[in-house]
Amino acid sequence: MAASGPVLELRAVSKRFAGVTALDSVDFALEAGEIHGLVGENGAGKSTLMKIIAGVHSEYDGEMRLGGKPVRFRSPRDARDAGIGMVHQELSIVPALSVAENVALGMQPLNRAGIVSWRRMRDQARAQLQALGLTLDPDMPAGGLPIGMQQMVELARTLLSGARIIILDEPTSALSPPEVERLFGLLERLREAGHSIVFISHFLDDVLRISDAVTVFRNGRRVGAAPVQGLGKSWLIERMIGGGHEKLEESYTRDMMLPPQPRAPVVLRARGLGVTGLFGEVSLQLHAGEVLGIYGFMGSGQLELARALSGRLPLDQGEVAVDGNVARLRGGTSAAKKAGIAYVPESRRAMLFAQEPVYRNISISILERIGRVLLSPGAERRIAEGHERKLGVRPFNVDLPVGQLSGGNQQKVALARWLTHLPRVLLLSEPTRGMDVGAKDDVVRIVRALREEGIGIVVVSSEPETVLSLADRILVMRRGVLTREFAGEPVSKDRLLAAA
Repeated sequence: MAASGPVLELRAVSKRFAGVTALDSVDFALEAGEIHGLVGENGAGKSTLMKIIAGVHSEYDGEMRLGGKPVRFRSPRDARDAGIGMVHQELSIVPALSVAENVALGMQPLNRAGIVSWRRMRDQARAQLQALGLTLDPDMPAGGLPIGMQQMVELARTLLSGARIIILDEPTSALSPPEVERLFGLLERLREAGHSIVFISHFLDDVLRISDAVTVFRNGRRVGAAPVQGLGKSWLIERMIGGGHEKLEESYTRDMMLPPQPRAPVVLRARGLGVTGLFGEVSLQLHAGEVLGIYGFMGSGQLELARALSGRLPLDQGEVAVDGNVARLRGGTSAAKKAGIAYVPESRRAMLFAQEPVYRNISISILERIGRVLLSPGAERRIAEGHERKLGVRPFNVDLPVGQLSGGNQQKVALARWLTHLPRVLLLSEPTRGMDVGAKDDVVRIVRALREEGIGIVVVSSEPETVLSLADRILVMRRGVLTREFAGEPVSKDRLLAAA
């Protein structure tokens, strides 16, 4: 680690949104050749600070210094030109474009005639990917790559831009253990090459393992900063959420005893489901008032299974029945909704309208019930306010654009859509992805309350902690096939990983 002054420094930075303080006089320093972990609950201010550094937010109080000199970026391009790049949690890969086009997005090389030089683009992409230890066909569609590889393509784009400071927002949230290992090896090589990296994550073990130093945020303030050596998770959690953290931490780390097989009626039955190339011969049943966890590494087929059950992905074979009635899912999501199946996808961006206020995002699924001819904004707001209060959405403001909420609070809004008129089956895909321990605890509370209402809930996740904290029964999926069931027995993270 360099002994000179910080390569990047922020002093007394404050930022407000619609009267809500997101950052309150925050200091932050990043050294050259350092991996700096950044942790805190959802809404603590981490992403807001990073978006200021990346030029997304240009209006703020305080000062930012780069290489000791004051700077203020007016756009992401300004930050990029200054050598700063950010890889967001919600990847910006354009699926229909090739790997090379995604690596060069916004930086396409031109020939003397001002036309894109496709050969140079492919060569640049291939060289950049090889520098990351990857051998990919630059002409293949990027949308066909696993999430972990898509993330590497975005990182290659960031490095191609000349970035010496790289911000990674929840980089391991959708990765399998082998993919995490590959990413960590790459980050260590980048650190050795002199790059400075900000590593934002709710996976505290990952932060402690890869970082040189860590900064903790709570309620828009910096509440702790220290070298990582000698620190433990309890030190981080205590500063993230204050006292009483021991029980919360234990609920996500201990071995779990699953309850006996339920005797309640079956609300969802699937027989012989299959989608060519993704999964096959999947059969399962879900009982009323039961949470069924489906766990697997990324690419195992569990996310695609959830999409198929929701009508978003057409089935090639098999049959789905709700309350004994065959669901005609070829009619898409509207047919699934009519059959009593609700779906919250892993991508909040795909479900929510970022520029629209919270109340409209909540009421959109029940507009026909609020007013068949004329909508009633007052009724929409009253319904949304009730759900916001019940779910603990922060800040409490139904008129705030949902895109200004933290990821955890956006997930609560996504769940709120289905609370006015409860479905028979609720599919939750990666429901706690990118959340801190406090926000995860909120989701656990919400899911358990819905279970008490008699709803059958399917939780699909690549995070073992999520499945362990929510599920009454667990199915493990590997390479498109269900390989193991845990029911009425002890189960641990190690056993889940071994089965996957």
